[in-house]
Amino acid sequence: MVLPFLQGLVISFSYLGLFLAGLISSSTIILPLPLYGLVFFAVGLGLNPWLASLAAGAGSALGELTGYFLGRGGHAVIQKKYRRSKFMAGSMKFFRRFGFVTIIATAFLPFPFDFIGILSGISRYDMKKFLLATFIGKTAKILLIAYAGYVASPYVSVLMHEVGL
Repeated sequence: MVLPFLQGLVISFSYLGLFLAGLISSSTIILPLPLYGLVFFAVGLGLNPWLASLAAGAGSALGELTGYFLGRGGHAVIQKKYRRSKFMAGSMKFFRRFGFVTIIATAFLPFPFDFIGILSGISRYDMKKFLLATFIGKTAKILLIAYAGYVASPYVSVLMHEVGL
């Protein structure tokens, strides 16, 4: 049910549709939605891989703010409950020191990124830096997928026709 809706966004609105699909797919906590497949097929059908990656990456980065704000809102509760935890203290110290690089790497890797967004909020990591690092990592990952769709483009339209899309 969600996939046809996201496909409709991309087909109807092109790059804006990819932005919205990225926003919606990343706004869900823990429940992943098929953004990467949409990018692959959208580029295979003729969208520019760079523009598609920028649009989907921007939407995806903004969508990750749900986890960030969840962590930001839970900061006081977490601090109260785990204030004496060595693990929590070490995690916060590590994140303050290497947060930007950690966010880029985990946004790029096939890793459940919601945890990083929540941790960023809990540690009160700067929201602008969080957005920039998330955008860089997500866009780089999406660009690889987009170029795979570009290379496979002669076959994508045939495949979509075969599956009835």
